[in-house]
Amino acid sequence: MVKNGFSRALVAPLAIIVATAAAQVRANCPAFEGQLQQGGFIWGQVAPGSRVTLDGEQLDVLQDGTTFAGFGRDAAATAQLLVEGAQGCSETLQIAARDYKIQKVEGVPQRTVTPPEGQLERIRREGALVKSARAGQLERPDLLATVLDGFQWPAQGPISGVYGSQRFYNGEPRRPHYGVDVAGPKGTPVSAPAAGVVTLAEPDLFYSGGTVILDHGFRVSSTFLHMSKVLVKVGDELQAGDPVGEIGATGRATGPHLDWRMNWRDRRIDPQLLAPPMPKP
Repeated sequence: MVKNGFSRALVAPLAIIVATAAAQVRANCPAFEGQLQQGGFIWGQVAPGSRVTLDGEQLDVLQDGTTFAGFGRDAAATAQLLVEGAQGCSETLQIAARDYKIQKVEGVPQRTVTPPEGQLERIRREGALVKSARAGQLERPDLLATVLDGFQWPAQGPISGVYGSQRFYNGEPRRPHYGVDVAGPKGTPVSAPAAGVVTLAEPDLFYSGGTVILDHGFRVSSTFLHMSKVLVKVGDELQAGDPVGEIGATGRATGPHLDWRMNWRDRRIDPQLLAPPMPKP
């Protein structure tokens, strides 16, 4: 008996063929290193020359086939990976959710949480400066390789603030904290966690004070905030461990610490996920 043009005897073998083909496509997907979670950064190998997209956004693929991506603080639970080329692949990546520390503070004078009107133009100007410093496409696989080999801590001390935490002042949410804070005395050295090129070196930004952005290549960057001294200039090429500045409490900071942040494109990723455990004193 034939129904809808197919013999029932062919249905089971056809299903096996389809399932086998789907399994083969999944088998061609890269085995990612890093953290498949909110704030995470991942990397893996595809066939050189492949075209790779994640939720429709084309990823960089280096000459050796290395591809990489990051996930923001509030990334969705899944992301669709598509690899086109000699070894095709389609896979739904599962992105683990995280619990973030939320603190509610009431009775705070409004003048301490809202910038004065006279500073708004400065804040906009400095925001554009930071955005421009992160926008360049520095195609340096040698720099990115040092990132994938692992970071070192740019400063050592107690971790006083973590990625993703958020405060509510007088019931109003403030922007989440997108970095990891390392407390330390003013003047504590800050060094490059991996190789990179300096694209921003400012001694006194309104919010972040002494600020440096270090481009690790392919729009992966580190940012160092609230420093009392900036010891580099735009265009300097640094290796891991080279001096960047010194811990301070400049900008809008309540005490001396380093706020270390990371970006992949416009995603803010968690530096602590790429660093080893903080050395004990």
